[in-house]
Amino acid sequence: MSFDWVEFLALARNLQGRSGASYSTEAANRTAVSRAYYAAFCHARNYAENRLGFRRTGTGRDHKLLRDHLRTRGTPWDEICEYLEDLQKWRGQCDYDDMIQNMGILVSNAIDTAEKIIEQCR
Repeated sequence: MSFDWVEFLALARNLQGRSGASYSTEAANRTAVSRAYYAAFCHARNYAENRLGFRRTGTGRDHKLLRDHLRTRGTPWDEICEYLEDLQKWRGQCDYDDMIQNMGILVSNAIDTAEKIIEQCR
């Protein structure tokens, strides 16, 4: 049985605003944004493979290739592409930038955006 990528969104929700004995709220929030992105990306990728003829390469290029593929489908997929771009940008900030402004808003936006993408791909 293949992994249900939507579980990453549940994990993101669970991590939002949390802290633990060995990690900060910021670490949990950064991880939540990353998991929200991968929940949305992998769910949309699998949906596109099964229903829209997308073929993954198994490389990092798949992130852009998926958006390019969906963009050719018009409405509402062009909007989904914008959501995926936003999420990927936010994930990159959380994974690489030393300082992030308005982390609480970023986490909420990432989770909301991932939910929209997943809902469209049901």
